[in-house]
Amino acid sequence: MAISAKVPKDLSGIKTKAALGLTKRQLVCFGGAALAGVPIYVSTKNFLGVEGAMMLMMAVMMPFFFFGVYEKDGYPAEKLLYFMVRQKFLLPGIRPYVQENIFLHTAVEEKTENKAKKKAQKGTKKKFFVFWETPQNKNGNGEKKPPDKKNRKKLIPDTAQKTIGFRRMYQDGICKVSLGYYTKMMQFWDINYELLSEDERRAILSQYSDFINFFDAGMEVQLFLFNRQVDGKKLMEQVEIKPQGDGQDEIRAEVSGMLKDIMAKGNNSIVKSKYVIFGIKAKTVREARSKFAGIEADMAKNFMRMGVRSKVLSGVERLAVLHEYFHQDLKETFHFSYKEAAYMGSSIADCIAPDGFDFRNPAKMRIGAMHGKVLCVNFLSANLDDSFLRKMIAIENNVTVSIHMNTMEPVKAVKLVKKLLSEVQKMKVDEQKNAVNRGYDMDILPPDIVSYEQELLELIDDLNSRNQKVVWTMFLVSCFGITSQKMEQVVQRVSGIVEQAGCGLIGLRYQQEGALMAAAPIGKNMLGRKRSLLTSSVAVMAPFSTQELFMRGEALYYGVNALSGNMIMADRKKLRTPNGVILGKPGSGKSFAGKREILTAFLMTKDHVVVCDPESEYFLLVKELGGTVIRLASDSGQYINPLDIQASHINSTEAMEIKTAFIFTLCDVMAGKKYTLGSDEKGIIDKCIKQIYGRYFENPTPENMPILEDLYDELLEYNDVRAKYIADCLYMFVHGSQNYFNHRTSVDSENRVVCFDIRDLSSQLNDIGMLVVQDAVWNRVSRNREFGTATRYYCDEFHKLLSKEQTAAYAVDMWKRFRKWGGIPTAMTQNVSDFLRSMDIEAILGNSYKCQYKNV
Repeated sequence: MAISAKVPKDLSGIKTKAALGLTKRQLVCFGGAALAGVPIYVSTKNFLGVEGAMMLMMAVMMPFFFFGVYEKDGYPAEKLLYFMVRQKFLLPGIRPYVQENIFLHTAVEEKTENKAKKKAQKGTKKKFFVFWETPQNKNGNGEKKPPDKKNRKKLIPDTAQKTIGFRRMYQDGICKVSLGYYTKMMQFWDINYELLSEDERRAILSQYSDFINFFDAGMEVQLFLFNRQVDGKKLMEQVEIKPQGDGQDEIRAEVSGMLKDIMAKGNNSIVKSKYVIFGIKAKTVREARSKFAGIEADMAKNFMRMGVRSKVLSGVERLAVLHEYFHQDLKETFHFSYKEAAYMGSSIADCIAPDGFDFRNPAKMRIGAMHGKVLCVNFLSANLDDSFLRKMIAIENNVTVSIHMNTMEPVKAVKLVKKLLSEVQKMKVDEQKNAVNRGYDMDILPPDIVSYEQELLELIDDLNSRNQKVVWTMFLVSCFGITSQKMEQVVQRVSGIVEQAGCGLIGLRYQQEGALMAAAPIGKNMLGRKRSLLTSSVAVMAPFSTQELFMRGEALYYGVNALSGNMIMADRKKLRTPNGVILGKPGSGKSFAGKREILTAFLMTKDHVVVCDPESEYFLLVKELGGTVIRLASDSGQYINPLDIQASHINSTEAMEIKTAFIFTLCDVMAGKKYTLGSDEKGIIDKCIKQIYGRYFENPTPENMPILEDLYDELLEYNDVRAKYIADCLYMFVHGSQNYFNHRTSVDSENRVVCFDIRDLSSQLNDIGMLVVQDAVWNRVSRNREFGTATRYYCDEFHKLLSKEQTAAYAVDMWKRFRKWGGIPTAMTQNVSDFLRSMDIEAILGNSYKCQYKNV
């Protein structure tokens, strides 16, 4: 269910009456019409006649009436005329890319200055590397002076570089947009807003309202949502599995074709990025840098409260976004270096400007090879819901959404609203007087007056009691296409969404240049348009929908995003922690998800794969991949020695600590539920472990590898009652009926894919079997680490390891240590209730970056 917010009347739409029911503008225009028309009538009526003089007077007065009354899209007639004249006559329509070498320009400027001020400049040094600032003289504070008449021609944007609307980009990401105005840019990532419940979404919108209210009246904020198309061929190469010549290339070709078909059905070629640009006024960049430091920290905290990840962009990263914005036809990677630009004498504008701009058409433009059009959304509806912006950014085309916001000081806002309320009420009284004089019912009033009065009363209440602010807003949508027809198709899609929301679109004729720069990620409202909204009205357009996950490199296929239809590709080795958990009830696809990841990991990477299979579900897949299936059962003849250790661990203190902890846990499990080993007994076991492994490290041959019987004998030789009790606990597993694990390893576990099938182990040995497999995996992880190979471990029915305190503690410890040693563990369980009942689940999930929930 969509969450809606009320859209108040635009405060700028209320015209203040000065006198005689006319605004100041109308009084001036009508007064000018009288001053111009009456003298003409008086002076010409004698020889033109009354009718002729009257016609001439009306012809002279009509332009004044027109300018006093006419208004379109919020602009008066003279502004519309100015826009038209400026684009058609004052500014060039075509702006080609013309590179200007800074060194050459600086040399000419220096030569001119030396001639004029030879004595004054004696002994001074000329500073060269000034990026993208119009060459002018500077005042004593290092700021630019207003251009003189000689330099005005240089300021005319006759090239693509001069058209871009900022002066300088510093390496730390601060952009000097104009004299005394600086901006900075922060990228933020999406959250799964659409999957949340209604209460959770309301909580997010409330936090987003606080985020908007955080900005004071002296700051300008721009929300920039950027959808652009990337090279589809490169994305296809991303999912293409290259042959490796290991006999499995036929499967690789089949899976590769399947992935390409899935990608073709989705929209992974459309990359969606979200940014917020915030600007402040400052005299110098040093002052701006000081102010931005505190603002960035507070903004990051506000994003964190919403669960949103954010990052402040550097100068190069900001330039990369601008380059993508102005080069949406190229789909190329941006490369830039401040040092190289300075060395080559290039300006920053040279590095991000397109091949040219074409503004000759009043309603659209061309940027390089792309056709574009910028539209302004006119909020006409009385209500707006949270699906409006989500639908806009869901368009799978080259579309950008720019929302400029500037809050008004609460005190000034209340004063303004009260002033407008008084004006509306005055108009209401005038209408009632006129109705009485004409004999009409005084309660019958124009609907605009009634609605405005009610809206303003509610607005005052909102400002005083609901933590609302007046936010001056401009909503721009930029549509691009490689042809004019494709661009118009995008415009039609945008128009459909806007009309469905009960709003309208303003075409911004003769204003496309200013609209393009206002929509660009620069942070300045260069159009000057604004519309008043409340904080809640702006916040309901929260820029969140669903998270996309499409990583490059050795990324594996994890399915399709149910909301967007895009492929999910992830490389867990690049995450902060690669551990994973798959939860699901029977039949939900838990095992299939594990098998799919095993298959793609085998085909797309060189990682080793180890599976603990309590229910014999994975052996067919492992055999198909040419792997080894080790069946742990009393009648199998295949054995795993739980005391196996790497010979290279002779001097590894950490490896011995881990092995010792495992043997503690193993002895604890063998001792049974009624008895728990104490610290003194573990001390005895520790001494025995040092003895048996000390003998092995003296001569590390396979036949000298210790087994359980060696530990049992060492305990008996210890000559202590407690040691004898521990040995008695081990007797059944050494010389008794459950002595399956009292053998040296008899299987080849060096295969790249190994499956430990423990289904046929007795109930007495089942838990021990899972523990032994986990230790065998640890040995494999530590061995592969020496060769720089990652080991993926999949443990099904993981809840069994958490059912006992001893095995749970060891599992948690392994979960924490695997990452450092190149292990990638994945736990799978269908008994979710048993899994969540364990006290150790918090540590498991806390050390797992990604959890996939399958119909839990």
